[in-house]
Amino acid sequence: MEEELKNIEQIENSEISENSEFSQNVEVSEVTENATVSLPEPDTRKRYPWYYVKRFDRYIIKKFLGTFFFAILLLFAIVVMFDINEKLDAVLTAPWKATVFQYFMNFLPFVLSQFSPLFTFIAVIFFTSRLADRSEIIAMLSNGISFYRLTIPYLFSAAVIALGSYLLAAYIIPPANVERIAYTNKWVKNKEVIYGDNIQLQVKPGVMAYMSRYDNTTRSGFRFSLEEFDGNTLKSRLTAETIKYDSVGLWTVRNYVIRDFKGLKETMTKGNVMDTLLNIDPRDFLISKNDEQTMTSPELKEYINKQKARGVANIKNFEIEYERRIAMTAAAFILTIIGLSLSSRKVRGGIGLNIGLGLLLSFSYILFMTVTSTFAVSGYTSPRVAMWIPNFVYIIIAAVLYYRASR
Repeated sequence: MEEELKNIEQIENSEISENSEFSQNVEVSEVTENATVSLPEPDTRKRYPWYYVKRFDRYIIKKFLGTFFFAILLLFAIVVMFDINEKLDAVLTAPWKATVFQYFMNFLPFVLSQFSPLFTFIAVIFFTSRLADRSEIIAMLSNGISFYRLTIPYLFSAAVIALGSYLLAAYIIPPANVERIAYTNKWVKNKEVIYGDNIQLQVKPGVMAYMSRYDNTTRSGFRFSLEEFDGNTLKSRLTAETIKYDSVGLWTVRNYVIRDFKGLKETMTKGNVMDTLLNIDPRDFLISKNDEQTMTSPELKEYINKQKARGVANIKNFEIEYERRIAMTAAAFILTIIGLSLSSRKVRGGIGLNIGLGLLLSFSYILFMTVTSTFAVSGYTSPRVAMWIPNFVYIIIAAVLYYRASR
């Protein structure tokens, strides 16, 4: 009997050990399964940099750009009212479709391009002063955000505005200005140059053209001459009573005389009508006011280089316009830093004091750029230096104000 009981105990102990081993295996397998499921996900921020954009970055960018476009709408309304009052006779005389679609739809982007620094500065001053007045900037800084880190979303917003302003000024607005200027020439005041006197320019190296007068209404020139030189030696000379422009580069001369010189020998050829291909366009010597605003930046650069090669002197406005478009992109960054530095702290006068100071600085910047452009017209400086003088001055102001605000 005792032997049977011992056998039974041995059998039970073996079963218990097997069950415990089985349970341990099950627990280990469950742990391993759970471990494989709960592995941490890889850090995707290294592959996707936008994960580094914090909530306050998005908040500031949204406020900045939202205030910028809101300021544009308000100032557009003011500009339209003043412009209608100034051109009231033209608005009442011209068809309303031409006034709305040909003029105002092209005039408002032009205003945006001209005064984008003003809009940027007002936007920064206005919404940053409100943030400082509600102690939101103090809350950001007290949570460990440095003033330098706070500047990053401001600079990103300024980069968006600067890029958009440059694309508008360099590529989109010039074709729109063609329609706008055509409207003002027809209904307000015609500033188009349709004739010129004593026109002289270089067709190509060693070839000079001259007209005593050109009338663009009939596309005809009078007392025309074309001279070809080999160094300082005259090789040939064509003279004609009239010359008429037919198409791009194609001219028709009438009652012409050609003299070819070979040493002391001269050969003369006369004729009534002859077509000749000249690399000259009436646009090259009939330069109207605001013509530079109708060219894209690549067209401006090509036109400036071509006119310099021909010896044309009155291209300063074209060079100033080309350099102004580039210099204005830097203004968005400079005025943003100045606006942030001035309005990041709460002042007793409230946001009104900051807005007033911001308007004063932004208008002074635009006025300063207008004044320095006259230096280039007068020949005291190059157009590039004249357009960048305000930027250099205001960079120093921005650096000083930013250093004081970050302390």
